[in-house]
Amino acid sequence: MTGYFSFIKQYWALLGFGFLTVFWGNFGQSFFVAWFGADIQRSLGLSAAEYGSAYSLGTLMSAVVVLWAGGLIDRVSLRTYTLLVSAGLASAMLVLSQANNLWILLLGFFLLRMFGQALLPHTGMTSMTRHFDDQRGKAVSVAMSAVPGGEIVLPVLAVALIAVVGWQSTFFWLAIAVPVLLVPMLLWLLSRAQMSVAVSQADQTTASADSTTPDFSAGRREVLRDYRYWLAMPGIIANPFLITGIFIHQNFLADVKGWSLSWLATCFVVYGIVHWISSLVTGALVDRFKGVRLLSVFLLPLLLCMLVAAFVQGQWAALLMMVLLGMSAGSSPPITGALWPEIYGTRKLGSIRAMNMSVMVLSTSVAPVLFGYFIDSGVTAAGLYGSCAFYVLLALILMNFSYPSNPAPTGLRGVV
Repeated sequence: MTGYFSFIKQYWALLGFGFLTVFWGNFGQSFFVAWFGADIQRSLGLSAAEYGSAYSLGTLMSAVVVLWAGGLIDRVSLRTYTLLVSAGLASAMLVLSQANNLWILLLGFFLLRMFGQALLPHTGMTSMTRHFDDQRGKAVSVAMSAVPGGEIVLPVLAVALIAVVGWQSTFFWLAIAVPVLLVPMLLWLLSRAQMSVAVSQADQTTASADSTTPDFSAGRREVLRDYRYWLAMPGIIANPFLITGIFIHQNFLADVKGWSLSWLATCFVVYGIVHWISSLVTGALVDRFKGVRLLSVFLLPLLLCMLVAAFVQGQWAALLMMVLLGMSAGSSPPITGALWPEIYGTRKLGSIRAMNMSVMVLSTSVAPVLFGYFIDSGVTAAGLYGSCAFYVLLALILMNFSYPSNPAPTGLRGVV
């Protein structure tokens, strides 16, 4: 941890920018929005199917737009991009605060998932991976520690605000907080970072010249032609896909296992703590061994988690499952975040990350529907989560034949 303290002391402004963008992106994550579900359904007179369909469709629509919008970070200044995305987040919350029917709710979910879940964290993560080289793993870990922090703090905030002012006023005051609190803090941190926030071609060339990692200028076309990408992708999306499915349908798991919701809530706190610790540990490991070398093992905790969910009974199984899930969720961003610049360079990093984020968001839109279909069809927990374990095992095998078996950067070897 000493290495983290000195690192944060030296780069506190830029790291603070990454942390804040990821933290405020939590307002668009499923774990936060889920606390509004019952009140929204009751207020708008929606069935569970109508509400779930609006959420999934809004997420799916955002995945399509993110593919274009995420790449803009390569072509405009970081300051401008930050302002645009922050304005989008505020607009999403304002729309939700005025939602009085299904269609306005759908628009609000679309904007919230695009700017909250996707583009605001994308802004911070792209900045971390682009402006750090030897300490990229720690930079990503510091920024991503905002996720477990949000998982611990924000549900309490949501429940308290909904109880006091209602769900619509909660979104209204959060919308006001974006220009009043978030934007001034982000702009101040960027100015204190004493860095060039322009990401034009000339700026990126200068940054690459100062970096110890060569800039290969690979873009989406080169990535899509790389066989390693397709072998790795099932494993890359495994964490967001399965974690979303588990969280959205946590009541099913609690019912079949005989876990009380209060006990499961306690285990979620443990999940958040393990998530944070795992992220910090993995970040240090990435800086030592590189992300590409850790790809071959980072899905193991998720595999064990699915096996526990499928076949292990008892109250302690919930705790073990959440520990394993926290390890998996925490290790994924530092490893995958470091992988793309290691293999494809940094000049078109925003476009590459936007493409991957679009696939990730798409997977999170499919997961609730797919899990719900199997649950409604009468599939047992052993059948559902056992199938998930088989998927993770297959993804792990494919991943070992991708980048770990051929870690050469694209620009140094004719692999595409």
